[in-house]
Amino acid sequence: MYKWCLLMGSTRVNFRLPVNLVEKADVAAEITHKNRTETVIEALQEYLNEVEDDDQFKEAVVELYLDDRISFDVLKEFIGRQDAESVRASKAILEQGVDLAEL
Repeated sequence: MYKWCLLMGSTRVNFRLPVNLVEKADVAAEITHKNRTETVIEALQEYLNEVEDDDQFKEAVVELYLDDRISFDVLKEFIGRQDAESVRASKAILEQGVDLAEL
């Protein structure tokens, strides 16, 4: 999975983690014959997969898109291409209505 992420491109991030969490990640990495980065990537991906299934989470992501706080590509990553296209079309219709109302 980690190698797939590298093919997709990656971004270096710098953040602090509690010492006990790092120690657990290191133990898990050693047992699974992976490195710390692979272990953290897999854990984060599992978490995101879990929250992406939550309807309230998806609604919140759509709201972020409608408020222009995330891009269409990010929206698509969370809710899928077909649903994202529907949201984009709805947003365009809503924006046209606002433009007409302002005339």
